[in-house]
Amino acid sequence: MRKDITIVAQERPLRGKEETGRLRRSGFSPATVYGPGHDPVAITVSPKEVNKILRSETGHNTIFNLDIAGKETTPVMIIDWQHDPVKGSLWHVDMKRIDLEKRIRVKVSVHTHGDPKGVKTQGGQFEFITREVDIECLPDDIPARFDIDVANLMLNQGIRASEIPLSGSMKLVSPPEHLIAHVISLRTSKEAEAAAGAAEPEVIKKGKKEEAPAADDKKKK
Repeated sequence: MRKDITIVAQERPLRGKEETGRLRRSGFSPATVYGPGHDPVAITVSPKEVNKILRSETGHNTIFNLDIAGKETTPVMIIDWQHDPVKGSLWHVDMKRIDLEKRIRVKVSVHTHGDPKGVKTQGGQFEFITREVDIECLPDDIPARFDIDVANLMLNQGIRASEIPLSGSMKLVSPPEHLIAHVISLRTSKEAEAAAGAAEPEVIKKGKKEEAPAADDKKKK
């Protein structure tokens, strides 16, 4: 989804561990911009502004303007990023130039709402299987997310990717038969767990029988 957001960046002529370390200590993050017909450009960005986009409703699917001072202003999308696993600070960002007239492929999150009838009236259990789907569309048509009503789902019924409502230039890329969510029998789930648990003592008993002869042999010696 395109947003009226502009992030100002500076070109980064120097590279290497020492330079990136200096950048991070000064409050900036190293980044790289890619795109068809252009060489990659190394830049520095504000981690605060990038994190604000990543944590927004549209997340990494947000299309925003990148203003590389003295060079260009272009619509981009975040395609990869890394955070410090301990401190949580933004380590690096990869961005891609976006042609607003060409279709692109993106992953869009799937959310559900409503209480399935199969749970309320039939004692079933609701399971969420797939939390995102792949679609292809024009940049301006990228949705923030897909919302699906599951209130009418009965026992042993589910919703598949082909049932997600698409609009505009959207085209489903994920296999249409992919299961998004379904209501299953709680009894079946418990029986499966019980069967798995019942099999464990058999393994333990076999282990003990194999160890017993070894103990007898030691006594004979």
